[in-house]
Amino acid sequence: MPQLFRRHRWNSATFTATLAAVVALVTGASVALAGSTTGSAQAADPASAKAVSASTTTAGITPAMSCSGIAQLDLAAAVPGVPFEITSATELAASANTLGNWAACDVKGVIAPQLHFEIKLPQTGWQANYLQVGCGGLCGNVNVTSAPASTGCVPLTTGAFAVASSDEGHYQGGGLFSTDPTLRADFGYKSDHELVQAAKAIIKQYYGQAATHSYFDGCSQGGHQALTEAQRYPTDFDGVIAGAPANNFTALNTFSHAWTAQSVYLNAGPATITNADLADLHKAVLKGCGAPADGIIADPLSCTWDPGTIQCEAGQTSTSDAYCLTADQVTTLRRIYAGPTDEHGQLLYPGYQLRGSELNWAGIITPATATGASGDISFVRETLRYQIFDSPQPTLTYKDIKFTAAYYKKVMRLGEGMYDATDPDLTAFKKAGGKLILWHGLGDQHIPAVGTMAYYKAVEKVMGGEAATKTFARLFLLPGVAHCGGGQGPDTFDALTAITDWVTKGDAPASLTTKSVDSSGNTTASRPVYPFPYYAKNTTGGSATDASSYTPVKSTAEASLKLDWLGSFRSGYETVGNWVGGKWVVTKGRN
Repeated sequence: MPQLFRRHRWNSATFTATLAAVVALVTGASVALAGSTTGSAQAADPASAKAVSASTTTAGITPAMSCSGIAQLDLAAAVPGVPFEITSATELAASANTLGNWAACDVKGVIAPQLHFEIKLPQTGWQANYLQVGCGGLCGNVNVTSAPASTGCVPLTTGAFAVASSDEGHYQGGGLFSTDPTLRADFGYKSDHELVQAAKAIIKQYYGQAATHSYFDGCSQGGHQALTEAQRYPTDFDGVIAGAPANNFTALNTFSHAWTAQSVYLNAGPATITNADLADLHKAVLKGCGAPADGIIADPLSCTWDPGTIQCEAGQTSTSDAYCLTADQVTTLRRIYAGPTDEHGQLLYPGYQLRGSELNWAGIITPATATGASGDISFVRETLRYQIFDSPQPTLTYKDIKFTAAYYKKVMRLGEGMYDATDPDLTAFKKAGGKLILWHGLGDQHIPAVGTMAYYKAVEKVMGGEAATKTFARLFLLPGVAHCGGGQGPDTFDALTAITDWVTKGDAPASLTTKSVDSSGNTTASRPVYPFPYYAKNTTGGSATDASSYTPVKSTAEASLKLDWLGSFRSGYETVGNWVGGKWVVTKGRN
């Protein structure tokens, strides 16, 4: 998965509006605040000359010690089973904080054996909230500079949250780390559980009191991390936001990406479709799907347009004005829209590219030139060589993937237990009061949104149906939006306020407002998105760029989605690894 996170810029007008909204914040309008009574606690580091008393006011909870004092703390035994140490603690000016206009104590540290983390602790404004953010791709670096689904979240920009993230236990972005079993487990399922424990211990030392509520926000691999937490460690977070989750990690990075690569490079030859084809192809798809004038297909799952309808006639040459496809291009596109299947026609990954996503394929599914390489090729290479098998397989490429039932079972048996987060049984998470917001761009070129729909439907089946599931989990699909943002549809939104309101007030989100924002921070379009299986349709005749023009309409295609998939969403596949007597032992992780 790619490392794609949106940086949120705040211009003066936006910041002024943010400050005005603080009045609502401190009266409890957006998040639950710490109590307004004043108390005190001794600094955790008595030797620190700058240590101050902790106090809780409507302006937030002040630290109980100095920032520099944190670096002197010995916290190796603070969390049983999670040995860690702080490597630095420095003051960060509000003007240098990309998360918002708040000064922070920027703490960096490491959890054994090499899980690097960073946590920003607000020096003013903290409301006893903790936010952990995920990473992208195969991770390999610490990125605590933004939260993927928090645009316009006033509590975040005013310092209500302490925010942390990690590198998931390794410091390079490829898959080589997975040749070490400990690092493989850290990436697969352990790192976020260890980080939340260490971060909460640091928070308690710094403020003299524990965080009241904890949240997780991630997209792509971050979405995978989010679902891993909800499934394996259901009490770690009160609210979880999982965007475009790579939760079916094993099949995604082998069968799904290899299928599109083998489809584009038919018979290992040059690419049949390149970036130059995408604009004209997209126009043909919009026409074939009956898209509205704004060019955004709101319900792409319902479109079954066949590329064969624009196959070139004998002797015809394709032009921009009269675009047509060769026979090989028709084959390529039919395969991409159908998804990877075995010799019996069963899907090997529960998803496929939706029509209307074509403009987002550039560089990922399609290369710049017929002899160039696509991103899919590299995704498969790293996973296949280093992450699946018990020993490195450095010569394997996407060409070696076999789309058979036997090969599927072999690969999944080796990888899913450690890497995947596909368990639909969220009973423990719901029982603990957890709330889950899933979201996915329908134009996602990396992780097909159909896979997230299929997972959500599996959750509904296990958790008692649509109505019962919506009491704690909801899925929002964003038309035209590419992987974790970008694309043709409105792609910025604030799910963080929605999840905090759901957790602290019981206000389940009936919709989310998505926006298109230009380089100056101005909103150029807005559109509501509704919980699956509903989509926003312009039923008023109003402007397509105005959210008020839309009303919810149930998607028959989404509601009736059924996949002939060789795999299954089930419990009991999870494994855990531990060193026992000098040997790495893998056992069942959840029965």
